[in-house]
Amino acid sequence: MILAKKVRLKPTFEQENLLWKSVGTARWVYNWALFKQEESYKHGGTFISDVDLRKELTRLKKQQDFSWLNDVSNNVAKQAVKDACDAYKKFFKGLADQPRFKNKKKSKPSFYNDNVKLKVKKDSVLIEKVGWIQISEQVPIGVKYKNPRISFDGKYWYLSVGIEQENPKQELTNETLGIDVGVKELAVCSNGMVFKNINKTRTVKKAEKHLRRLQRRVSRKYEMNKEGNRFVKTSNIIKHEKKIRLVQRKLTNIRNNHIHQVTCAIVKTKPGAVVVETLNVKGLMKNKHLAKAIGQQKLYDFKVKLQYKCEKYGITFVEVDKWYPSSKMCSSCGSIKKDLKLSDRVYTCTCGLEMDRDINAAINLANYGKLVV
Repeated sequence: MILAKKVRLKPTFEQENLLWKSVGTARWVYNWALFKQEESYKHGGTFISDVDLRKELTRLKKQQDFSWLNDVSNNVAKQAVKDACDAYKKFFKGLADQPRFKNKKKSKPSFYNDNVKLKVKKDSVLIEKVGWIQISEQVPIGVKYKNPRISFDGKYWYLSVGIEQENPKQELTNETLGIDVGVKELAVCSNGMVFKNINKTRTVKKAEKHLRRLQRRVSRKYEMNKEGNRFVKTSNIIKHEKKIRLVQRKLTNIRNNHIHQVTCAIVKTKPGAVVVETLNVKGLMKNKHLAKAIGQQKLYDFKVKLQYKCEKYGITFVEVDKWYPSSKMCSSCGSIKKDLKLSDRVYTCTCGLEMDRDINAAINLANYGKLVV
C-alpha cells in the first residue's frame, strides 16, 4: 500500500525564491495547456495528447520571450502539462468537473519534483535546481518514492511523497460497525461511540470570530482606497490578507486533525467491517441554511480518510446506497417513518422503540452491513 509522507521544508531566503519560481512556472504551464485544449475544441479539433503539448512546449522554450521557462527544472513544466491533460480525462469520464484555470491568489502553490532525481540524506533533501534543503523530519532512505510534490500552505513549505509500505496484520473482531455522519455530531457509531462536531467548540468559534473581523477590516480598507472603478491594494491590505490566510490555515488544520483523530479511534476498535452511508453532498449544499455547516464538517474528507485506514488494517469498508432509508427505518421492527423531519431528533415508532435518530440510523447501517458482508 502506498502511503504519503509529508515533511516540512526549511529553505533559505534564496531557496524560497527558487521554489516560488517553480510554483509560478507550474501554474503558467498548466494554464497554457488548458488554453491549448480549449482553442482546439473551438476550432473543431480533438483532444491534444500530453506528448504533443510537451513537444510544442519544448519549441516554445527556445524562443527568447519564453527563455525564463528554462530557469526551473524541465520536469516541473512536463508534469504540469500532464496534470492538465489528466484533469480533462477525468472530466470526460465524469469523475470531476471541467478543469479551470489556476488563479495566482486562490490556487494552492505546488509543483512536481522528479522521483528519480529526489535525493534524501540525513536531515535534508535535494530538490532540482534548488539544492539541498533542510527538513524537520527524516524521510525514509533507500526506498522508491512516488509522485513527490512541494507545496506551500500559507506559512510553511512541505514535501509530500508516496512510499510503499506493507499493511500491518491485525486480529479483527466479528463486529460490524455502522457510522452515521451529520451536522449535529460528526459521527455516531452503532456501538455507542459519539464524536463531536469540532466546529461547535470554543477554539473554532473564537478563530472564526477573529476571521470575520479581519475580513470586515480588509473590506473597509478596499472601499477607502477605491479609485473610480479600481480597487488599490495597499501595504496595509496585504498585511491583513496575510493574517486572514494564517487564520484560515489554522481552522483547516484543526478540522483535519479532528478527522484524523476520529477515524483512528474508529479503526482502533478493530471491527470486521465498517458501514457508512453515501451522502449526496452536492444536494445537501444547495440548502442555504445548512451549506456552511455541511462544508465545515468535511464529510467527503472523513469518508476518504476512513476508507484508506480501513484498507490499511484489512477492515472491510462498505458504502450503502444514498437512497437507503437509514434514518427513517426502525431498527427494531423495520417499518419506515415517511414523515420524519430533520427537526425530529428522537425516533419514535409504533412498536414502542424510542431512541436518538442518529443511533437508530447507525444501527440500521450495521444491520445492512451484516447482510452484505
